Amino acid sequence: MVSATSNGLHNGSPDTVRFVESTYDSQDSQQSATRLILAVRPEWASPDSKIEFVRFTDGITNTLLKAVNKKDGWSEEKMCSEAILLRAYGAGTAVLIDREREVQNHALLTKYGLAPELIARFNNGMLYRYIKGRVTTPDDLRKPSIYRAVAKRLAQWHATVPCIPSSTSPVTNGVSRQDTIGGDSNEDRDGDDAGRQLDLATQALIDNTAPGKLAPNLWTVMRKWILALPTATPEQRARQTRLQEELDSLVRQLSQRPGLGANGLVFAHCDLLCGNVIVTPTHPGDQAADGDNAPSVSFIDYEYATPSPAAFDLANHFAEWGGFECDHSMLPTRSQRRDFIQHYIESYYNLLPGEVKVDRKDEVSKLMTEVDLFRGIPGFYWGIWALIQAVISDIDFDYASYAETRLAEYWAWKAEDNGSRVASGQELPLRERRWSQDE
Repeated sequence: MVSATSNGLHNGSPDTVRFVESTYDSQDSQQSATRLILAVRPEWASPDSKIEFVRFTDGITNTLLKAVNKKDGWSEEKMCSEAILLRAYGAGTAVLIDREREVQNHALLTKYGLAPELIARFNNGMLYRYIKGRVTTPDDLRKPSIYRAVAKRLAQWHATVPCIPSSTSPVTNGVSRQDTIGGDSNEDRDGDDAGRQLDLATQALIDNTAPGKLAPNLWTVMRKWILALPTATPEQRARQTRLQEELDSLVRQLSQRPGLGANGLVFAHCDLLCGNVIVTPTHPGDQAADGDNAPSVSFIDYEYATPSPAAFDLANHFAEWGGFECDHSMLPTRSQRRDFIQHYIESYYNLLPGEVKVDRKDEVSKLMTEVDLFRGIPGFYWGIWALIQAVISDIDFDYASYAETRLAEYWAWKAEDNGSRVASGQELPLRERRWSQDE
């Protein structure tokens, strides 16, 4: 893996990252991507250079290209070490993602040696160093040697990276009229005092979603997304109102619970699916508990990273064991979750500064309970996300069906939590059956 450098970044500020005034165009992929690469690597225009692009298709939001210079005389190792990743944002995703915050996240993680060097930003994306390794599959995530490595890496994130406020202004960091689906993008926000006041009021509403918690956080993100939902029809407005009410209930129930990190929040990835976990080369002789070579993993794509309860980050990762197909039969059993959490807790407390005296077995039990409580929240989170993607995305993916599948996970959890499923005599859904399975 290419070693990360601080690159002069302070407190994760995106202001020190180079900006290239150019745009990636999917209709002219080769030429536009080449222009961007040559802007940061002009020496790649030499006669003995040959730039090639490899397209990755693991994500369902962005375009990701690996730029490789097959320069005369360079070894495969050299080509790999010099490779650059180009990530172009999906259409309309500014509704969902604070891109300034994403750059801040990347810079902060680079500072702590947990992200590759961020080389430059451009009009609709970013360029960063390639991490040598292979992308995992859902099957990989279920292998003990892999999931234990993920547990240790996630603990490193949570124990060492501080939660910091957003670097963007209150006006641009929230949801404005332009940031909702169907908003008037031609309106001059800065010249519209009424619009500015609306933005400030909306931002205050978002920031105060979970009183006393650093903003942004998991709860403010979901508030922002719900506010961005389409409201053109009575059905859409009714759905938005219902989701608002559900979020308010979740905030009351879960946001103030004690947990790991400062004030119950850790710097969380919040999108730890298989495509964002990279297995990196191991050192000869490293052995895992099961006798195989112990893998090392790194995480990529930090656009959803935000302060969050650790239990959400773990529950969200466990949900990804089923892949985009949401195969609930593949979710971790209780014993698998306990094994993961034991490795997580050991790493977490080993990485905290100073000597922290806690009963680690008790900490494992407490986190098991918290993850159980949070198991339905990923469905709520990604269900809202998919409702928005169904309207804005031009990617060939059935977001509408995905939204219903994920929200159904939330409703199933709620029915168990409040006892309504038992009271109605309905059968326990597969996901809940799998979650309660011991082996």
